[in-house]
Amino acid sequence: MTQTLEQIASCISGYDPNALPVAQAQEFIARLVPKVQAVERVAIRSALGRVLARDLISGIDVPSHDNSAMDGFALRGMDLADDGPTLLAVAGTGLAGQQFTGPVPPGHCVRIMTGAVMPDGLDTVIPQEFTTLNAEGLVSVPAGIVRTGDNRRLRGEDLARGDAALHAGRLLRPADLGLLASLGQAEVAVFRRLRVAFFSTGDELRSIGEPLGEGEVYDSNRYTIWAMLTRLGVDVLDLGVVRDDPQALREAFTRAAACADAVITSGGVSVGEADHTKRIMAELGEVLFWKIAMRPGRPMAIGKICEPGNAGREAILFGLPGNPVAVMVTFYAFVRDALLAMSGATAEALPPLQAVCTTGLRKKAGRTEYQRGIVSRGPDGRWQVEITGSQGSGILRSMSQANGLVVLHHGQGHVAAGDLVEVLPFDGLT
Repeated sequence: MTQTLEQIASCISGYDPNALPVAQAQEFIARLVPKVQAVERVAIRSALGRVLARDLISGIDVPSHDNSAMDGFALRGMDLADDGPTLLAVAGTGLAGQQFTGPVPPGHCVRIMTGAVMPDGLDTVIPQEFTTLNAEGLVSVPAGIVRTGDNRRLRGEDLARGDAALHAGRLLRPADLGLLASLGQAEVAVFRRLRVAFFSTGDELRSIGEPLGEGEVYDSNRYTIWAMLTRLGVDVLDLGVVRDDPQALREAFTRAAACADAVITSGGVSVGEADHTKRIMAELGEVLFWKIAMRPGRPMAIGKICEPGNAGREAILFGLPGNPVAVMVTFYAFVRDALLAMSGATAEALPPLQAVCTTGLRKKAGRTEYQRGIVSRGPDGRWQVEITGSQGSGILRSMSQANGLVVLHHGQGHVAAGDLVEVLPFDGLT
């Protein structure tokens, strides 16, 4: 049964919508968002970036036979001498895909290539660079170079028949497609793509190509949101710029709720802004308006909106602030993980980087701050991070210059030059 926002809030210790720590906002959103249920089968070349819907069970042993891990000579470990070189006659050659099946008497070996099936009765491979051939054509193996079982890959040591090769919730990566192919899987079951609609609000916004009047600006948020959504692999519906007009807003929200699993807006949720956006949000669903203890990105709306006349059709709403940097920071802090969870992906935190801060930073405890930084290697080889300069939430250029976000956590105070800080590299923000 779906919980109401009030029920979710009651589960969050110390919940205060007017001073909400980032961690509590993230916990609330994790409890709110549903997971898509529809499953489809796609060819593996169409599966990159999709979310695996079912555990993938291996129907074969990988490798399917004991095989050689080296180019060299396959032999019996019991034939190796302890007190001097072992001399072995060559019974034949085994190639990858062409197994040697002839007899291998004691005191004999088989020349073998990497990946070739081990001949019956042989259990060890000596790399060819450790051997020599004597005048009689015998292979000489020095004492102590290998032990029984060395350089042999065992049947099923990578995957045994019946093992789970990949688990449901896996966001499929390039190596996973290779693994699928190694198991002979031409298709794979994945969750359907999440559908996300988004639009910007504000009478001052103009689309690219339109002339700017006094006090007007081009809408950059739709392009950054589009780019961040595209990297997540969701289906994207851009509803453009919507003016601060109740009817236009109602039509945009109604259209979005009818076709999307999630709706993202930018602008219209701050104190002092025209309240049409907030009022229409509240009319069409169940929405909370937060003041989050963070910088940038304090105002945010979260909740559910419904398609009028279809109460069973709900879309999760993320109402982001209008400032360009705040839009990106709140997306990375809250929306990214929420959309991945809705897509069926298993939670996987972005790995932070520890870097030396090159300058001191002033920080007020009691809020989380995200500062734009440029990470590089210092003279001592350690990672270091330099702040891009002015950290105003409207300075989009600072995000373009940066290659990561310096995260100063809720309880953290001032940072001195030379202190280690946590950085989320942009290259890890998929």
